[in-house]
Amino acid sequence: MHLLNTKFVTIFLVFALSGIINGKKHPLHVSTTEVNFNAKDKTLEISARIFTDDFESILVKLYKQKTDLSNPALKQKMDELIKKYLTTHLQLKANGKSVALNYIGFEIDHEATNIYLEVEKIPTIKSVEVNDTILYDMFDDQMSIVHIVKASTRKSTKILYPDKTFTANF
Repeated sequence: MHLLNTKFVTIFLVFALSGIINGKKHPLHVSTTEVNFNAKDKTLEISARIFTDDFESILVKLYKQKTDLSNPALKQKMDELIKKYLTTHLQLKANGKSVALNYIGFEIDHEATNIYLEVEKIPTIKSVEVNDTILYDMFDDQMSIVHIVKASTRKSTKILYPDKTFTANF
């Protein structure tokens, strides 16, 4: 079943991105968040992938500042805005307890922005709860694809606005 879900998500994202490549606005409002438990380093490694045009639009709307994620001269300012946005729109609980997300950085990858975060000092993981409201303050048709990975076990779901929470138990 997992392989089928992964194929569906991949095909779904290819069609969404093809609209951008052909010069059209993408018809879907989707972001992807992946949480990986790194047992060796005792950390949760989090990555979020958001369409850059949508992400820049919400940053401008909320923070009323010039926003250009691809401009190296604005990198430090963009880091501040992204950190502020992500820490208020993405929260995690590990083993039932809220954890602090450490912002690592971001990079532009074609039409998407990849954002990296980390949670330290997680000796073991029995459950992970993701509360994801990325772009909810922009689109009422937002979909969040969430993957939570521990060793070879991967649990995935899609969260449709206005829902916002997914819990994986291991």
